[in-house]
Amino acid sequence: MMVNNAAFILSLQNETKNPMSTELRLHGQINKQIEYFATAAGCRTAHHHFFQAVDQNLRFFAPGSEIILSPTGIQQTGTGGTFCEYMFGVDQPVSDLSKEGIFNRLILLGAGYNQTGQLEINEQNHSEQSYKDVFLKGHAINNYFFFISGLKQPTHRQIQEKILRCLGRILKRTANLNRRDDSNLAELLLAQLPENCTIYLVRLSQTNHHHFQKEFQTLYYRNRSISKNTHAALQGLADNLGLDPYQQERICVDVMYQHRDNYQIIDDYKKVLVECYQQGDINRQQHARLTRLKALAMRNEIPSSLLEALDKKLKAQVKSTAQEPEYTAIARDILHDLLLRQGISHKDTIQLLFAKQQARRNHDHSFEKLLLETGQLFDEQIRDGAQLSLLEDFSTIITLFDRYDSTSTNISQIAFMESYCPTEELLQNLLTSRQEFNNLVRGLFDKLFFVDIIHNHYLGRFGRQKLVCLRKGLEEVAAGIVTVKRLAAELKVIDAREKLYGIVLNHAKDHIRTRYSRYNTHSEQDELYAELNDELLIRGIINKPLDPQLFQTVIHDIKKEALYLRQLLPEIIANNNIALRHDFFANSGLDHFYIEELEREYFTLNQLSLEHLRKLRAGAI
Repeated sequence: MMVNNAAFILSLQNETKNPMSTELRLHGQINKQIEYFATAAGCRTAHHHFFQAVDQNLRFFAPGSEIILSPTGIQQTGTGGTFCEYMFGVDQPVSDLSKEGIFNRLILLGAGYNQTGQLEINEQNHSEQSYKDVFLKGHAINNYFFFISGLKQPTHRQIQEKILRCLGRILKRTANLNRRDDSNLAELLLAQLPENCTIYLVRLSQTNHHHFQKEFQTLYYRNRSISKNTHAALQGLADNLGLDPYQQERICVDVMYQHRDNYQIIDDYKKVLVECYQQGDINRQQHARLTRLKALAMRNEIPSSLLEALDKKLKAQVKSTAQEPEYTAIARDILHDLLLRQGISHKDTIQLLFAKQQARRNHDHSFEKLLLETGQLFDEQIRDGAQLSLLEDFSTIITLFDRYDSTSTNISQIAFMESYCPTEELLQNLLTSRQEFNNLVRGLFDKLFFVDIIHNHYLGRFGRQKLVCLRKGLEEVAAGIVTVKRLAAELKVIDAREKLYGIVLNHAKDHIRTRYSRYNTHSEQDELYAELNDELLIRGIINKPLDPQLFQTVIHDIKKEALYLRQLLPEIIANNNIALRHDFFANSGLDHFYIEELEREYFTLNQLSLEHLRKLRAGAI
């Protein structure tokens, strides 16, 4: 079945490199969903025959080792093991996640960790897996199995230890494993082994998963988001391909992580978490960096699930040396008192909401753990005879917290995400939330959701305009002065202005950089304005002449940017002048995120230490 569909290739390697070196490759299908790619590379006399078809099975073999592909699964005996890329957000061991440069999962036959966490290898030299388990426990699309012949150690354990010494580091740290050609990979691994060794690689590929990955990647990379209609189409494709929800989710999360605009921020976030994990707590500077990266992730429309996956793995493992925060202590006392009396007062509910606000502001997952522990305690109390009203009161609190989370998320998206325009339905939900919170005490909604964020120095000019519009608009809708439809339209106007500003800024900078346009004098600005106006009209980006005021705003911002990069930033770096940097941030009117991206580009272009930049941002120099 498999051999009939196979393609066999014999490739003689560069004879000046190794006159006895050859490579044999076999490719075929196990079934409609799974392909195999087998490679044998090394001494040609050792593997001139390396496969055999037996009934419905395909066997790859060398003295003492074999891999058997059956219609339902894979069996492996002898040396070697299996490896694959880690998929983002799946069960990657903390020991690997907390190390720099670990990209891949490696499992050797007979290898495992003892009770003290030390790696041990025993004489176990056989394993069996179904194909479902291969792609569930390993990578969803590509998984490698391998064995080695030609090693002269007397026991299985010693051979595996030799393989680990020779190949362990490179197998764990080879980046972009799924993008590497199997032939090059075999050559890379063979170069690490003693002479006269032969390496046998078998890659299994799940074609349905691969098809879904490519389709999702194409659609997501187009706009870095998935619309409702696109999501429905993808769900239909997943159903047709037979993908279970877990595989579908892990493929989507991994694709989103791999996007160039996502992984840099996520990896920076991971590095900070690794520092925290290694030292055992989170200090004030690290907390500030995590908060900034969280806000930057939201601004760049990076799915929160990507950072939450890291939080669960690393942040949850950190044992803070600090005392329990006051807001958590207050919440614990209120919830404990709820056990002793019936009902909860408005005052206690409001205190819990502000405690929730503090926990969310600090990204404190221990607060959620407190709620989980309290819920379990209440269940035990009710089981032992406590009144059911206890559970009802707790459910009311949890429902209010859920409303807080969704409201806070929606308002943050409006404030920090560029080109984000809320629907009328979302605005109506915010209006309902406003009523719910203000029923507890007048003005509570504003204090919970606007007072903090309006003073956030990472809030950009258009985000601030949207917040002011939203804040006033919700009040006017509640008073019957305007409609939700009118509020949505006003926010769309700001959104359109934000998009146009970005377009004009990018085109103006491109003209200045590539066409040597000048912009200092009025005549030079008039010439640049005419060029931009004509270009944007011809390309259909605008349908009426460019607003002169918007153009002047862009020119002023470009001048500020040039001043910072050419004069102020070099002085700040040379003299560690933190005060000058803070003064520019406070008075330039440029968005903080934008300035920080300019700084990163400047440091990268001039090959300066990014650690120095981190210290500048932390004010630690």
